[in-house]
Amino acid sequence: MNSEAWDKNLIVDGRGLMPGLSIDPVIFGFHEGQLKILLLRFRGMDAFALPGGFVHLTEDVDEAAARVLFERTGLREIYLDQFYTFGKRDRRDAGTQQTLLLGNGVELPGEHWLLQRFVSIGYYALIDFTKANPTPDPLSDSCGWHDLANLPPLIFDHAHIVQKALEALQKNLDDKLIGFALLPETFTMAELQQLYETILGKPLQRTNFQRKLLSLGILERLEKKMSGGAHKAPYLYRFISPTTP
Repeated sequence: MNSEAWDKNLIVDGRGLMPGLSIDPVIFGFHEGQLKILLLRFRGMDAFALPGGFVHLTEDVDEAAARVLFERTGLREIYLDQFYTFGKRDRRDAGTQQTLLLGNGVELPGEHWLLQRFVSIGYYALIDFTKANPTPDPLSDSCGWHDLANLPPLIFDHAHIVQKALEALQKNLDDKLIGFALLPETFTMAELQQLYETILGKPLQRTNFQRKLLSLGILERLEKKMSGGAHKAPYLYRFISPTTP
């Protein structure tokens, strides 16, 4: 969607959109031992936000979430899970919203739909960090990755949304094959453990971790790694999925 269409359809009258409803996805990536999320930085301001969007009247909410993810990352067919609905009546501040819009040359009356109460549907997405093409929306200067452990201050209740997304990620770590979307196709047990430790925020005992993961029946062991001596080379694994031959 180009800036002209965005200004006309969304800022002026919101034609074709569900009023008072938004999508706020927390987009996770894993790189060099760090769990990262994608954030927007608003134009002309030191303000950061999740890369959210609106729901078109012609869309299901899941379709809207997938579209927003594609617009911000350039990726389709990614792991996306709805985890919570955020509906506190004071979760958005109209003054902050006005400031963000004024920074883009848009001034709205106080009764405008964009300044009213919004309910937001939270999704978390798991993507391949190396394949994403972060793209800002028309209100933003940039769209980039930030370490989850060192996030800048976020607008509205977006820090709370991130925390709830992390809790959902931790809860679903085993049964939804979280690592399938965040790791390469093949990986070592040490790499998988590092991912789990990063998401859980605590160290895990190596032997217990390996025994537990192998007992779940979600991993297939492949040939040994080719680097190093044969007695030192760790095994490679991959997740067993419905598409695995």
